[in-house]
Amino acid sequence: MYAPQILIEAALNGLMTGAVYALIALGLTLVYGVLHIINFAHGALLTVAMFAVWGAFALVHVDPYVAMIAIVPLMFGLGYGLQRFVIGPASHGNDNNVLLVTLGLSIVLENGLLALFRSDTRALDSDAALQVIEIGPLLLSTPRVIGLAASLAVTGLLWLLLNRTDTGRAIRAVAREKLGARLVGIEVDHVYAVTFGLGCACLAVAACLLMPTYYVNPRSGAAFVLVAFTIVVLGGMGSIAGALVGGLIIGVVESFSGLLLGDSLGQIGIFLIFILVLLVRPTGLFGARA
Repeated sequence: MYAPQILIEAALNGLMTGAVYALIALGLTLVYGVLHIINFAHGALLTVAMFAVWGAFALVHVDPYVAMIAIVPLMFGLGYGLQRFVIGPASHGNDNNVLLVTLGLSIVLENGLLALFRSDTRALDSDAALQVIEIGPLLLSTPRVIGLAASLAVTGLLWLLLNRTDTGRAIRAVAREKLGARLVGIEVDHVYAVTFGLGCACLAVAACLLMPTYYVNPRSGAAFVLVAFTIVVLGGMGSIAGALVGGLIIGVVESFSGLLLGDSLGQIGIFLIFILVLLVRPTGLFGARA
């Protein structure tokens, strides 16, 4: 039997970890909701962002949270350019081709990183990972608290962008009816590129929040994106709220699974939840029925 303090800390750690997972899933579900494709390059792009954070710290000693100022717009630009000049033209408007193009892009990015950085694991040589916030008897990791706050803030900003700006209205129009949006003058290719860029920008924020406590190698993104796929299915494909709630649930489940079964078996609970949701509600918690 665990002490209440341990259980509370496990729940809070799960929420904090899950918030960053949700941020990774947010980009994935946004691209799916608008472009109606699964971006197989999502994990590789997260790895690129994590290496960018590591490089900024290792070469010019820029703090990961400060590096966010530069890396987020750079990743937005990378995502915009990839969709506008690579994925869009190469797919010729065929969704099946888009899947193959993003899969190929993922392979190219991972092998490019492998050629540049080899398979060595790298981490930030920083004391930030050891800092804690003391709340009564609870000791909470400072980077994780920052991660929770930043993830909630980014989710709120993204919701405002989609619901209170002309760009957001254009994105929602294209997501709902592409042909109708084109007929009223919305440049669909531009909206697709902006959406892909926003997905990459979410990955950049997640990378800056992860790097103080995680390592990076050319395959790091694959582990996170597997969890992100689970969150997207759990929350409902294309649902922003579903990504956030699903991420928090997955984080708590992983935390308690790790507590009960050990760290190496912590992710078993994630996939048990995933199978259960598929059996009970295949459209996810916030997914619309077809």
